[in-house]
Amino acid sequence: MIKLYGIPRSRSLRVSWTLEELGLDWQYQYINFANGDGRDPAFLAVNPCGKVPALEDDGFALTESSAIVLYLAEKYGKGKLLPVAGTHESGLHHKWISFITCELEQPLWSMGKHKFALPEEQRLVEMLPVAKWEFDKAAAIAEKWLPDSEFLLGDELSIADILLAHTLLWATRFEQDIPPKLTAYRDRLTTRPAMAKGLAKEEAGAA
Repeated sequence: MIKLYGIPRSRSLRVSWTLEELGLDWQYQYINFANGDGRDPAFLAVNPCGKVPALEDDGFALTESSAIVLYLAEKYGKGKLLPVAGTHESGLHHKWISFITCELEQPLWSMGKHKFALPEEQRLVEMLPVAKWEFDKAAAIAEKWLPDSEFLLGDELSIADILLAHTLLWATRFEQDIPPKLTAYRDRLTTRPAMAKGLAKEEAGAA
């Protein structure tokens, strides 16, 4: 059985969305940090960092959202969500995943850390305009790279699409300016039934 540990609308949404796109059976475990769930020994045995998301798959524990969704697609996808290894499309897919996680998401997480995640004494309000500048620069590049096709690699949804759409949702919640092509892409991708199902299951688990 697959078990996902998460918080609704956090990076765990990438995983729940992927699980639903693959049509897998899975359980959800809400981690309430306010109640100390992140310090529970049982959860720390799954993820010693005490962060979400984390995944258990028949006794195998895995952390880091990008690693989790790639693992799921490789193990259960049967050709879905990933291009053929060694192709130009696979190289482009690698590029998008690296750019999304290292360039586009990184300044958003900097905002989050210095707004709410870090201890108050470690937060620097001066970091916020720097992070916005970084995000705007990365978003402009992504806007230029975004193809005219429905998805990043053409006509088929990929893991990179899930990561990009979720990151743009995060940017929306952080009230960042998103260029028009990326805005239309975000709106198109986040109407997918699998995304709605994944989010609904997470929210039900947290209720």
